[in-house]
Amino acid sequence: MTIHEQYMRRCIELAQLGAGEVSTNPMVGAVVVCNGKIIGEGYHKKFGGPHAEVNAINSVKNPELLSKSEIYVSLEPCAHFGKTPPCADLIISKHIPKVYVGTLDPFSKVDGKGIQKLKAAGIEVVTGILEKECQELNKRFFTSVNLKRPYVILKWAQSADGFIDKDFKSTKISNSLTNILNHKWRSEEDAILVGRKTASVDNPSLTNRLWTGKNPVRVVLDKSLKLSKNLNLFDDSVTTIVFTEHDVTESCSKTVYRKIDFSNNLAQNILTALDDMKIQSLIVEGGALTHQLFLESNLWDEIRIFQSDDILENGTKAVLPKGKLVTKENVENNKLLIYRNL
Repeated sequence: MTIHEQYMRRCIELAQLGAGEVSTNPMVGAVVVCNGKIIGEGYHKKFGGPHAEVNAINSVKNPELLSKSEIYVSLEPCAHFGKTPPCADLIISKHIPKVYVGTLDPFSKVDGKGIQKLKAAGIEVVTGILEKECQELNKRFFTSVNLKRPYVILKWAQSADGFIDKDFKSTKISNSLTNILNHKWRSEEDAILVGRKTASVDNPSLTNRLWTGKNPVRVVLDKSLKLSKNLNLFDDSVTTIVFTEHDVTESCSKTVYRKIDFSNNLAQNILTALDDMKIQSLIVEGGALTHQLFLESNLWDEIRIFQSDDILENGTKAVLPKGKLVTKENVENNKLLIYRNL
């Protein structure tokens, strides 16, 4: 690994500290280097807050060193006024002579304009440092910008013989450690979805109460509005979006009803509606028919499966995963299998 890749790796590590806090913005890390020594670091901590470049530059104790320094940033510096001023302008104003960029920003108001602005000011710009890793870091943001839909993660737990329950009744399959990991994942995504049957039978809370950070927006499919208002999904602890085929005029503090077409392209209609709501990532937790809906439409990006050693023999069959198996590891007595739609 080259020295430039080492510094960019540090940018990625810093950026990941903003997971679950910066959406709908991307995660970004920045490092200021002078004479081979890191003199400043920063990352985008919270949506609407200062960007990584601002935090890194402000962390430099001796600002006079900036004119002799280089800055590494995992994503192209912005060139437009949004909730904060352009980071490209800040870099120019501090007379930093060289900028290393992990990957370009596909957002239309940036999309190369930040680099153009830097070069026009006489700053040397080097791009493509750990580019694939920097794009992977912001796979949610890139999917939202390029495909106009959330990044979709299908997640379930199954037995060794491929069942998600026994005798078609709610069955505990995961262990305590996988439960914690599952709640960590929830804290990193914008929304989490279940179908009507899963909501009714399992009565899930869909919160990340075993982990720190924000809860995801809860999403439930209730075509005919049959779900009981006494379910945990309607406890007003977290915003819940209900997709239905009906016009609903009633108003609840944290329950939002959204009419969509259930007759054609349901998965696409769900994702289009969520994209309109600025939701960049979605975990689909169940049930099997809901998973199948997204698989058959090829509207998914990852599958995460916890597989136990238990043999259940009967019940609801888990759907067959597609894509490429990229991760297989043990989590206590469960296996974690992750597939990617490559």
